[in-house]
Amino acid sequence: MTAFQPDAATAATAPVRTHRLIPSRFPPVQTFDMADTAEDLAAVMELEGWTNDRLSETRLRRLPEEEWVFGRPNASIVMASFLHGSPNGLRFTSPDLGAWYASSKLETAMVEVLNGLRREIGLSALDEKVEEYRAYTARLDGSFVDIRGTRPDLHDPDIASYPQCQRFGEEVRASAWTGIAYDSVRHPGGENWVSYRPTAVTRVTQAQHYRATLRATGKVIVEQIAAP
Repeated sequence: MTAFQPDAATAATAPVRTHRLIPSRFPPVQTFDMADTAEDLAAVMELEGWTNDRLSETRLRRLPEEEWVFGRPNASIVMASFLHGSPNGLRFTSPDLGAWYASSKLETAMVEVLNGLRREIGLSALDEKVEEYRAYTARLDGSFVDIRGTRPDLHDPDIASYPQCQRFGEEVRASAWTGIAYDSVRHPGGENWVSYRPTAVTRVTQAQHYRATLRATGKVIVEQIAAP
């Protein structure tokens, strides 16, 4: 069972503060913060496209213009999550367009990103990897489809389950719902959120910086560091 039934869905409201971690190797580019209008943004996007291969105008065009976020602090951080998504997609997002993923607690957000980092090590010839992250807090407005404690087919930890999860997620995106509330399969008891509406990601604030050191197996070392 993977189909989304809007009328049968249970609504959830995100906590006042959610947490997200972003690798510091992707420095914030304040394109969206500086634009005053959608027309200004389109012009700046075209100019940046000559030098920024991470910028995806094609993905921007998949977002309704009324969902573009610009002219406010950290607007670029929000929009980057939609435009610079994984080439293979994530659990509830296809490769065509990203979304804002966050967790109810910082610890859950950390476990989620470190699991992905450990998977990178397993797919490479590296013995060890060190990554630095910037933490952000944000408020997620709107109503979320609540599948916490249900839908084991959408909580399978095997990434082979992603295609069916992505289909479900894109059905939610196409509906009037804001996103999905779901259990963390990497951090027992943790809760995650995915928002498909950039305008519903508000009060975005940069928090601490962290450095994580880990191998394919064994202990993970996480330390808080001074902002670069």
